[in-house]
Parts: sequence; C-alpha cells; structure tokens
Amino acid sequence: MTGYLSIISRANVALLAESDGRVFGLDWQLIFDILIQGFAVFLLFIFLSYILIDPVRKVLEERREKIKNDVESAASDRAEAAKLKAEYDAKIKKADDEAGEILSTARKKAVKNEENIIADANAEAARIISRANQEAELEKSKVKDEVKQEIINVATVMAGKFVAGSMDDSKQAALIDETLKEMGDGTWLNK
Repeated sequence: MTGYLSIISRANVALLAESDGRVFGLDWQLIFDILIQGFAVFLLFIFLSYILIDPVRKVLEERREKIKNDVESAASDRAEAAKLKAEYDAKIKKADDEAGEILSTARKKAVKNEENIIADANAEAARIISRANQEAELEKSKVKDEVKQEIINVATVMAGKFVAGSMDDSKQAALIDETLKEMGDGTWLNK
C-alpha cells in the first residue's frame, strides 16, 4: 500500500511538471488570493481584538485596579489597626496606672484606718485602765472606811468592857488579845 501511494504522488508531480514546467506556480490570481486572505486575516484580527482582546484588557485592567485598591485598603487597614492597637495599649496602660493608684489609695486608707483603730483601742484601753484604777481607789477607800469603822467598833467594845469592870493590866492585855482574835489577824495586817 505504501508503494501504491508513492506511485500516485510521483505521478502527480510528473503531471504538474509537464503542464507548465513549474512545481509551484505563482500567478496573479494566487497573489491576489493571498493578498485578499491576508487582508481578511488582518480584518479578522482587528475584529477579534475589538471583540475579544479589548474586553480581556478591560478585565485585566479592572483586576489590576481591584488588586491595587485591595493592597491600598489592606495598607490603610493595617495602619488603622496599628493605630487602634496603640490606642488600646495606651488605654490598658492608663487602666493599669489607675488600678495602681486605686490600690495605693486603698493601702493608704487601710493603714490610716488601722492607725485610727489602734489609737481608738489604745484610748479605750486607757479609759478602761483609768476606770479600773478609779474603782480600785474607791475600793481602797471603802476598805479603809470599813477598817476605820471596825477599829471604832473594837474601841467601843473595849471601852464598854473597860467601863464594865475595872481592869488591871493583865485583864486589859487579855481583852485586847481576845478582841484581836475575834477580828482576825488579817484585818490589821492589810492596813
């Protein structure tokens, strides 16, 4: 089969060569057809560029503008985010400073309240001690009055017994010992 095709192609070449002697014949009709086809291709290229290439250029330009706007928007958003972060950091620092001041003020108030409470407690303790001393003094004077009253009673009893009978020194000494025993030795020692 390959042999058959080679025979046919040789025959065609031979026929062409015999007709006018050229393998590739350039005549005015062929040149005119080439020019018309070239002009048609040029017109087709202009038409397709108008229909296809210009819209593609527009789409690419719009996309380039969108990307440019997105980059600018991202940059402005980044700058705004940095500004907001700086404001936020400043607010946090201010809040920390205010919290420190509040804690410092609270500590000072606590120390002052502690000092006031201690001063009040010391004053109350001093009043209690003073009142206890006054009560002790009153008790002392009361005991002194009781002792004096007891001495007066003893003297009265002794005078009554002395008067009741004439006594000599031995009776008087015995009477004093008896009276002291009745009163108790502790009463005379506390004086």
